[in-house]
Amino acid sequence: MILRERPRGWQLFFVLRGSILTRIRGVLLVNVLLAVVVTAAHQALASHHAVLVSTIPFTLMGLPLAIFLGFRNSACYDRFWEARKLWGELLLRSRNLARQALHLIDLPAPPPGPRDLADVRVRLVLRTLAFCVTLKHLLRDRPADDTGLDGLLQRDERLALAGAANRPATLMMNMGADLARCRRDGSLDSLRALQIDDTLSALTAAAAGCERIRNTPLPFSYALLLHRTAYLYCFLLPFGLVDSIGLMTPLVVAIVAYTFFGLDALGDEIEEPFGLLANDLPLDAICRGIEIDLRQALGDADTPPALKPVDYLLL
Repeated sequence: MILRERPRGWQLFFVLRGSILTRIRGVLLVNVLLAVVVTAAHQALASHHAVLVSTIPFTLMGLPLAIFLGFRNSACYDRFWEARKLWGELLLRSRNLARQALHLIDLPAPPPGPRDLADVRVRLVLRTLAFCVTLKHLLRDRPADDTGLDGLLQRDERLALAGAANRPATLMMNMGADLARCRRDGSLDSLRALQIDDTLSALTAAAAGCERIRNTPLPFSYALLLHRTAYLYCFLLPFGLVDSIGLMTPLVVAIVAYTFFGLDALGDEIEEPFGLLANDLPLDAICRGIEIDLRQALGDADTPPALKPVDYLLL
C-alpha cells in the first residue's frame, strides 16, 4: 500500500511512486506514437481526399465505456474494502482472544521470564498469531514454509502443520482441542468456554471471507470485454480526432488513453487485494501490528517495532 502525502499543484504531474503510470507506460507510449503517425500522415495527405472518420462513433462508445470502467472499479474497490474490514476483524478478535485466554482460564499465574508454550493460555495467544501469519501466506500463494512461525508453536504441532493443506484451519482445530481440554479439566466453565468459542468462530469466519475473495475473481468474460473495448477505443481514437483537431491529436489521445488504460489497470490491481503490488493491502504490517498487541498482552518486554513504509510502500 502506498502511504504518502497528497501532492499539490505541479507535484501532481511529476509523482511516479504510487502512480498507475508505471504500469501502463508501454501501451500508452505505443498509443501516442500511433497518434503522432496518424497526425503526420493526415498533414501529408491533406491535399488528397482521404476517407474521414467522424467523431460520433467515439462519442457514443466513450461514454458507456467510461461508465462500465467505473462500475468495474467500484466492484473491485468493494472487494478491496471488504478484505480490509476482514483483516480489521482479525485484529479485533485476536485482541479479544488474548484477553479471554489470559483472564478467563483459571490457572496459576505463570512465572516471570520467557513464556512457556506448555501453558495453554500462552499457547492460545501465540497460536492466534500463527493463524494470522499462515493465513497471510495462504492468501498470497506463498509456499507453506515456517516463515514467521519461530517460537509460536510447539515442535509436534509445527511438524504436523507442515503437511496440512489449509494451515489456518488446522490451527483453529488445535485451538478447539485446547479449549475442550480446558473445559474437561475444570479450568474453564461452560459460559466462559462459549465466549472464547465465539471468538474462535469469528476468526474462522473472517479467514473464510478472505479465502472467498481470493478464490472468486470477477467474471473473466466481463473483464476481457472491458480490456478489449478500452484498447480498441484508444487505438482507433486518433483516426476519429485527427480531422477535427489536427496537431492536437497526440495530446488529446494521450490524456484519454491515460485515463482509460489507468482505470483498467487500477481495477486489475485492486481486484486481488492480498498480493504484493503497490496498491494491495499491507498484510505484513497488519500481522506485525497483531504480533505487537499479542506479545504485549503476554508481557513480553522485547516486542518488534511496527513496520514503516519503504520508499512510500508499506507491505
